[in-house]
Parts: sequence; structure tokens; C-alpha cells
Amino acid sequence: MHDEPQTLETTAPPARTPVTATAATTGDSPAPDRSAVWLTRLVVVALVLVALNLRPAITSLGALLEEVRDGLHMSGSVAGVLTSVPPLCFAVFGITAPRLARRFGLSAVVCAGMAAIFAGLAIRPFASGTVGFLAASALALMGIAVSNVLMPVIVKRYFPGRVGTMTGLYSMALALGTSLAAAATVPMTEALGGSWRTGIGVWAVLAALAVLPWIPLVRDRGARARAGRAAGSAGEDGTSGGGGATSAGGKATSTGGKATSRGGDATSAAETSAPLRITRSRTAWALAAFFGLQATGAYITMGWMPQIFRDAGVPAGTAGVLLAVTMVMGVPLAFVIPGLATRLRNQGPIVVALGLCGLVGYSGLYLAPSGGAWIWALLLGVSNCAFPLALTMIGLRSRTGAGVVRLSAFAQSVGYLISIPGPLLVGVLYQHSGGWGLPIALMAGLMIPQMIVGILAGRARTVEDEC
Repeated sequence: MHDEPQTLETTAPPARTPVTATAATTGDSPAPDRSAVWLTRLVVVALVLVALNLRPAITSLGALLEEVRDGLHMSGSVAGVLTSVPPLCFAVFGITAPRLARRFGLSAVVCAGMAAIFAGLAIRPFASGTVGFLAASALALMGIAVSNVLMPVIVKRYFPGRVGTMTGLYSMALALGTSLAAAATVPMTEALGGSWRTGIGVWAVLAALAVLPWIPLVRDRGARARAGRAAGSAGEDGTSGGGGATSAGGKATSTGGKATSRGGDATSAAETSAPLRITRSRTAWALAAFFGLQATGAYITMGWMPQIFRDAGVPAGTAGVLLAVTMVMGVPLAFVIPGLATRLRNQGPIVVALGLCGLVGYSGLYLAPSGGAWIWALLLGVSNCAFPLALTMIGLRSRTGAGVVRLSAFAQSVGYLISIPGPLLVGVLYQHSGGWGLPIALMAGLMIPQMIVGILAGRARTVEDEC
């Protein structure tokens, strides 16, 4: 592994055919083109539906945070804890994603994740107290956590030659789902009777839809695994009488058939057996810190921005739309930035540009929150596109699928641990200072270290070389 030349992409099958297209073969018979096309389209649909569900559980709550606080009798500090639950769950449950994927397969874990989101969002409206509400939220966030970690892995595995394009596609869908929940939750709540419980519960329907395309992918994985085992047995039986060399070749072919039978759904034996001590990589630590600081800003924005605008005199519906504007900026930019990042050897300039937008946006929010609200929302939306950039760099900083799995789990889990104190600290500062001056100053100050570690993470190198 260490003798390979340094590249930013893995050596993989052609870009137009997902890795799993070879899984249905026995080693020398190509898979039918129709099956490959069907599989590719299904994975794309499944990927988009997952991305649409990765943030509504959070932004729908942000839009109705004041009503939820009143309904459950929460203080500002408790509300700060509530806004810190997402990164906590992402850190705790995200670290388990690689092990679960190796045990059950990517498709099965993501399918279970979507089911957990549905269950959590369906149960949450019926919670009668803060503890029950937090527990239901944690269930949904557990599903989001494992899906967060595995999305870059799925992109790298199924579309190895189109990492930037596919990362941009699901990042764009993620931004669309985020902004849709932020903008539509308040109007839907009013249209459905005015209860905040109905307003946050309706998003369970979208999660239920996301489960459906993963069911045939899970079944397809099982069928391919059985076909691979059968092909391996046939290869061994058919060549055992042909002499020592032929027998050995048959066994090698058999082993290959078994390895490819898992296709894009599990890491190959060669990859899983290769030791990669990710904690020895400076790039991995820099990427984890960058991911954590951008997540801090994102969850502070999603959890508290509507309240900042409402306290400045902006109506509740308009505050929700402003949050939606911030989130919707990620729709076009989340598609453009990953493609641009893959064309550059060093992503540092993009990191700096996004960080400067954040500094200007927070400064405006501090000086004139209502007067320039739309401008600040736009600038902060551009700044929040550090998220798709971080996901793209996860794919670029490793050469192998196994490396991407480990780097994604490490960067996201450590990153979300870093982001936990941010929303909680904002809630405490808001309650005890009586205003938004100190919290906004904190948000602006965090942009400086974010740019520094982002520049380090954006250097053209891979974790395999550093480890």
C-alpha cells in the first residue's frame, strides 16, 4: 500500500459502472448491462432520499424551538442541551458505523438508519416531557449518525470515478432537505392546526419514503453473496482435478468471486486486512478538527438562528424563512464546491473563502441583526458549505475504500465530539448575558481556527502515506 504512487483517487472500476455491477458475475461472465443500470439508478435515488432526511429532524425543531421550550417548560440552558444532542449522538453512534457495515453490509445499516429516523420522528410528538423528547430525538439522530458516516463510503464504493459529482449531488439534496424543513415547518404547523407536535412529526413521512429503495438493495446484497459463494464452490470443484497449478488457480478465482460477491456493499478482504492506524495521521486530525468546527457553526445556526432573528423583532415565519435561505445556499454550492475541490490539489483557498464569508456574516448579525438579515443569512449559508467540502476532502485524503471508511468514521466522530460544547455554550451565554452579543462573538471567533485547520486538511496528501 505504501509503495503506491500518491494519488487523490483510488484505482477503481470505470466511473460509469458501480463497483457492484461486477458482483453478479462469476469471474469471467460480465453482469448484464440492464442490471448494472438498474442498480446505479436505484443507488442514486436511495442516496438522494437519505440526504433529504439527514437534517429535517434538527431544522424543524429549530424553527419551532420557542414553542417546544414553552410546551415542555425548558430553560435556556436545557434548550442548549437539546441543541447539543445532535453532535453528541453523531459522535457516539457514528463511531460504530464501520463495524456495523462490516458485520451487516452498507445497505442494511443505512436502511436501518432510515427506519430509526422514521421511528424517532414519529414518536417525538407524543413525548410528554423533556426526557422522552430527548430519547425520541436521540433515536432519530442515531439513524442520522450512521448514515452520515457511511454516505462518503457509499459514494466512493459505487461511484469511485465520480466522487466530486456524487458528493455534490447528495450534499445538494442534504441542503435542500435542510432548507425545506426550516422554511416549511412553521407554515405547515399553522395549516395543520397550530400544534408544534404536528409540525415536527410530519417529517416522519419523508423518512418512511427513504426506507423503501434500500430494501431491494439489501436483498440484492444477499443474493449476490449467495451467488458469490456458489461460484466459489464451483470454481474449486471444477479445477481440483486439473493439477496442482490449476487447482491453486481455481481456489484463487474462488476467493476472488467471494470477495467481489459483496460488491459495493462491504469492504474487500484485502482492504479490511490492511492495518491503518488513522490516529497517526496529522491530516486525519486536521480534517477531524475542521469537520468539528464547521459542525459547531452549523448546529449553532440551525438551532439558534431563528431565535436570534425573532429576538431582534423578526416575525417567527420570516425567521424560519431566513434559516431556510441560509440552508438553501447549500443547494447550488454543495454541487459546485465538491467538483471544484476535486480539481484542485490543495483545497485551502476554498476553506479561506468560506471562512471569510462566515466572519462577515457573524459581524453583520452582531451589528444589525434585523436591518441586514437577508444579507447575513446569505453569507452564513455560503460559510456553511464547509460541510460538503469536508465530505469531499474525506474522499480525497484516502486512496482505498477501507481508508475512506476509517477516515470518515474518525473525522466525523471526533469532529462531532468537538462540536458538542458549542450549541450548549451559546445557550448558557444567551441565558446569563441576557442578549446575543457574546454568543455571536463566540461564533465569529471560531471561524479563525476553522480556517487554520482547514488549510492543513486541504493539503495534497493521503492518510495511507502518513500512517
